[in-house]
Amino acid sequence: MGYRQHRQPSVPSAAERARTLTARGGTAALLATGMPDRIAPALHHVYHDGSTVLLLPDDHPVLTLVDNATHGEVSAMIELADIAPIALRRPVRGVLWITGWLRALCPKEARKVALEVVAHRADDRLLDLGYGSKLLRLYPVFAVFSDVEGTAWFTPADLANAEPDPFCHLEADWLRHLDQAHPDVLQRLARRLLGNHRCTHIRPLSVDRLGLRLRIEDDEDVYDLRLAFQHPAATPVQLAAELYRLAGFSAATLGPHRLATDHKEH
Repeated sequence: MGYRQHRQPSVPSAAERARTLTARGGTAALLATGMPDRIAPALHHVYHDGSTVLLLPDDHPVLTLVDNATHGEVSAMIELADIAPIALRRPVRGVLWITGWLRALCPKEARKVALEVVAHRADDRLLDLGYGSKLLRLYPVFAVFSDVEGTAWFTPADLANAEPDPFCHLEADWLRHLDQAHPDVLQRLARRLLGNHRCTHIRPLSVDRLGLRLRIEDDEDVYDLRLAFQHPAATPVQLAAELYRLAGFSAATLGPHRLATDHKEH
């Protein structure tokens, strides 16, 4: 009997993709029971398990709704959209819906949470806390994630146990740099992928440790292609090497460090 060869997956798991979106933050919209319209918070921060803090003006109707609700909470859903960092016709790459219970934080809790948020990222909007703005927190019950790879359902523990992609905070600058400074790499990829098929544009859509996704636009349609790396990437240099391998460049011609080095200079 022969041995079955273990294959590296070509796409991160749904839990990893969802967790990557929470790590980036995405754009947020709040939908609360009893509120007819979507609410855009002044600031939001998502924790590992999907619990989310939201900064709103202290005269916002949703605060009155929460204060008057039984037990001081209402059912709500936060929608996080993963938006491509470069301008595209269809920029939304994935959506995470986190459903749970929305509560207002007391001043003492709010100050503690604000310090936790500042530890991750400084944001001047938090200076408005207690001076015209208040913090609310969504306590998650479950989450649903959907992107081009499919749809999946998660518990807060599922999200907390997943690791975000190692390039989640680097991706936006890396894709912009590839799009603006390396048209030769993109055209090389287009020729290798599409042959003589004519495309109007080829743009980098997303990148992760396992592969690169491209947005292809021609005169008739818009579609995406995912290219799996030969080996998972863990560092910017490895990421550049995998990209050059996909494009068919040899190490002798360009070296695997060019994109990584160029990116540091920008």
